[in-house]
Amino acid sequence: MAEPESTIINTDVKQKDPSEALVIAVTTRAIFNLEEEHKLYMEKGKEEYIRHQQANQDKPLPPGTAFAFIQAVQYVNEKILESNPAEKDLFDILVLSNNSPESGMRIINSAKHYGLEISKFCFVSDEDSTQYLKSHRVKLFLSADRTDVCNALQRGVSSALIFQQEVQASSTPLRVVFDGDAVLFSDETDQVFREQGLEGALQYERAMEAVPMGEGPLKAFAMHLGKMRKKFSQEKSPIRTYLVTARSGRDMGIRAIKTLREWGLAIDEAFFMDGAPKGPILAQIQPHIFFDDGLHNIQGAREVGVPSAWVP
Repeated sequence: MAEPESTIINTDVKQKDPSEALVIAVTTRAIFNLEEEHKLYMEKGKEEYIRHQQANQDKPLPPGTAFAFIQAVQYVNEKILESNPAEKDLFDILVLSNNSPESGMRIINSAKHYGLEISKFCFVSDEDSTQYLKSHRVKLFLSADRTDVCNALQRGVSSALIFQQEVQASSTPLRVVFDGDAVLFSDETDQVFREQGLEGALQYERAMEAVPMGEGPLKAFAMHLGKMRKKFSQEKSPIRTYLVTARSGRDMGIRAIKTLREWGLAIDEAFFMDGAPKGPILAQIQPHIFFDDGLHNIQGAREVGVPSAWVP
């Protein structure tokens, strides 16, 4: 039997209704840069790590890859509440940690130091902390641990692996970039491409043009984001969403556009790269987060300083 989690409610923050909110769970290593501490944990063990965290509990941790994304999400909440103070369809952020509550004080203090609106801190002693995601109604889970992400995806929770990197200061509005196949859409065309090459994939797409693509692992998250975006006019929206796909616009873009239309998902801008590197366009968009299933695309994004999340 797994030990229960210890949840600390952040009383400084107005608690959201999880049945209506878009709940995002982030691990401590996704939101803060804990690379040195993680190294200490791996090399010297848990006791030494706990000692270090307790000794430094009033020293704020540096921001991690998902930090700017969480700040931008907070900005969206502010704008939603400005236009309707009674609105319940908000982002709700919780931090999931394998720390004990004692060594986790540094995490709580760091969040308060930066003014991050995190409603709950869940400290889980169990190895697989993802078993608690469903009970908290989590719609998106971001972690720096590959096993975590795979476990969460198996539990049916939209998840992505965060790579630690230097991230520039945040600016608003919230900008989210999605890859298409195997992220927003299913990987059906990718499978055809692997088995039959480009020509086979093109033929398949032409034959299936009128049929919407299957759902990818981040479709539910994107749909909720789209629903929040519809509360505003396009000019005043605090959310901007992008599709940046390796598909070519001429041959394979039609089905992607038709699928989005069928879903009722409005995307602000779509870029069909026809296999060209995504880095330059991402450098222009400067998103708070970029979701892709291709590690080469993630690498290209990281090289231009874009916070990236891999969907395995």
